[in-house]
Amino acid sequence: MKLETNVLYYGDNLDVLRKHIPDESIDLIYLDPPFNSNRSYNVLFKESSGAASEAQIEAFGDTWHWGAAAQEAYEEVVTGPQRRAARMLQAMVEGLGHNDVTAYLSMMAIRLTELQRVLKATGSIYLHCDPTAGDYLKVLMDSVFGPKSFRNQIVWRRSHPHGNITKKFGSIHDLLLFYVRDPSAAKWNQPTIEHDAADPKIRKQYNRWDEERQDWWQPTSLLNPNPNRPNLTYEFHGHTKVWRWTRERMLEMERKGAIYVPADGGIPRYKRYLGEQRGLLLQDVWDDIEPVTGEENLGYETQKPLDLLERVVEASSDKGDIILDPFCGCGTAVHAAQMLRREWIGIDITNLAIGLIRRRMQDAFPRIQINVVGEPVDLAGARELAATRPSQFEYWVLDKIDAQPTGGKGPDLDGVLPFIEFGGKAKRVVISVKGTKTVSPAMLREVKGAMNGDKPIGVLITLAPPTQGMKTQAAAAGSYEAAGKKYPRVQILTVADILKGKRPQMPPKTSPFAGAPVEREEARTERLL
Repeated sequence: MKLETNVLYYGDNLDVLRKHIPDESIDLIYLDPPFNSNRSYNVLFKESSGAASEAQIEAFGDTWHWGAAAQEAYEEVVTGPQRRAARMLQAMVEGLGHNDVTAYLSMMAIRLTELQRVLKATGSIYLHCDPTAGDYLKVLMDSVFGPKSFRNQIVWRRSHPHGNITKKFGSIHDLLLFYVRDPSAAKWNQPTIEHDAADPKIRKQYNRWDEERQDWWQPTSLLNPNPNRPNLTYEFHGHTKVWRWTRERMLEMERKGAIYVPADGGIPRYKRYLGEQRGLLLQDVWDDIEPVTGEENLGYETQKPLDLLERVVEASSDKGDIILDPFCGCGTAVHAAQMLRREWIGIDITNLAIGLIRRRMQDAFPRIQINVVGEPVDLAGARELAATRPSQFEYWVLDKIDAQPTGGKGPDLDGVLPFIEFGGKAKRVVISVKGTKTVSPAMLREVKGAMNGDKPIGVLITLAPPTQGMKTQAAAAGSYEAAGKKYPRVQILTVADILKGKRPQMPPKTSPFAGAPVEREEARTERLL
């Protein structure tokens, strides 16, 4: 099995892991699996109404409820070769019963055993969760990776204090469960936090400014604590002492400007610069990384900050290593990996996520080439996706034309393509996607009914070819004129047309998603390293 990197896999991560990821091939795994705590934790995508995306809930339905899939996962674990994991999962299900929590743990257990298989001996895994499931997942991770492989339970403050709390303390943190494959071989790059020159404690120590070096410094002792060092005893600027260095090195350091000689004839001292000092060693409570804000925000509630993933990637991997995110979400882990010159693999079960990640990476790294495995590449594949997962078929079609999904509810139908009319007015093309084997004029009437002054163009995309009568109706709708150009008001495209590269006819559009900031890869990487 050959491992392909810098690739997005569309599909169930369990299948992808088994079919595409060889044993002991991954250096670092980060995962942030969805958990259904009142359908609020980690539901990535929201409809225009603010409700959770039904397509994502459909995709994770088996994960959240005890049914045939959970039972199958449970049986595979308890009869499998990982006996510790089998005993632990069996005890959890017997103790807690068949419910949403144990369904989730069963689905996670079978995936964690696969992740343990693909992790190198030098590798690490970070499982991101909230306290709702954290304790259960910690026990499960102990059983899969072994208690001795546990490194930390990291607390990340994900939000500022809440003010609307009535019957409990505010919940403002997430957890990262940090494990390694082999405690004696795991890779570790000790992370530190740079000293803050504005911190009053730091300024009290480093209270002298070097204009030439643009850095704060403090005078420190050059004396040797061992008084019995004849080879280090000599006279320097009128003081005979046991010095830290030999005379030759002392003179060399003075030539470099690293020695401070007091004007009043006091004992010379070493100029210790703040910028040369190693930062504070990082602990297991991370309260210095702010939630996603500003230009980094892609508009999704559970998006994780890039700084958080940079810290994880830098701590437990080196340049050129392979990073895997099996629940890719909106792609922060693969973004951090690319920026820090690592190879990466992302997996997600929703086409909506795959489309977002692809846009995010192409916005941030304009020269990047991304391969997506698992999406339809021909009409036969499109028919299969429409028959087995109709909502994902719609998202795949919308992604192919760079449209913004709306969830298929309300007046906007399945998606929209925004554009700017001459004069600066924002307008939209309304899109309906039909994956049925047959078509009817009613589909065209639905599109026309969704059109109005804000949405002057409507597009019907069908899997089956339209009838001649539908084509005639569309042509009879006339044209929409913008900036001296005319566009058909009602258009019909087939999936076959889209696979050939045909797109809706419309004025120049704006990006439907918030664009990720373009990364200056080399400059930022050098600064971070």
